[in-house]
Amino acid sequence: MHDFFSALSHPDQLIAWGGYLGLALIIFSETGILAGFFLPGDSLLVTAGLVASQGKLDYLTLNALLISCAIAGDTAGYWIGYQVGPKLFKREDSFFFRKSHLERTHRFFERHGGKTIVLARFVPIVRTFAPTVAGVGRMSYRKFLSYNVLGGLFWVLGMTSIGFFLGRSIPNIEKHLHLVIAIVVVVSFLPLVFEWLKAKKNQQAGKNA
Repeated sequence: MHDFFSALSHPDQLIAWGGYLGLALIIFSETGILAGFFLPGDSLLVTAGLVASQGKLDYLTLNALLISCAIAGDTAGYWIGYQVGPKLFKREDSFFFRKSHLERTHRFFERHGGKTIVLARFVPIVRTFAPTVAGVGRMSYRKFLSYNVLGGLFWVLGMTSIGFFLGRSIPNIEKHLHLVIAIVVVVSFLPLVFEWLKAKKNQQAGKNA
């Protein structure tokens, strides 16, 4: 476990340490157990694609495995929400659970509706709780599954393809991996920043009304 947490900030080391199994467990856990909001989903997928471009992972196997795990993770999160229901919003905070994250996701859901399941894949923290909120809200499972499959495909294939393309197009890009990861992290958190700024603006407008 010490090795695992030490490698979280270094996706290339995490992939070397865990291989296909480690990647599969992380992608599943980020949405499947309500405790994966700290896991490096986006940067890990981009790095995995880059590693695949070097022949150290098979690109088709990688995507088939991780798309399946992403869909399975959201499915598990949905049924947790479906079974536990509104009680989840009364749960106490812990290291692995923050009620504020759940509430933020609920607001995201109110704004975007069912397509949140697709959009949330690209938003850290929100993607961890979106399927659970869908379950709490009793979204039709058939409808949820269609969004889940689309989101899993677009997210995994999109992120790994970015890494694969960069690895094939830019010589020695692995030497600048930390810069690539930093850009991915910044871009992935932009939707949360915009949401926060919009909320602050609306709050200020309410005070001035």
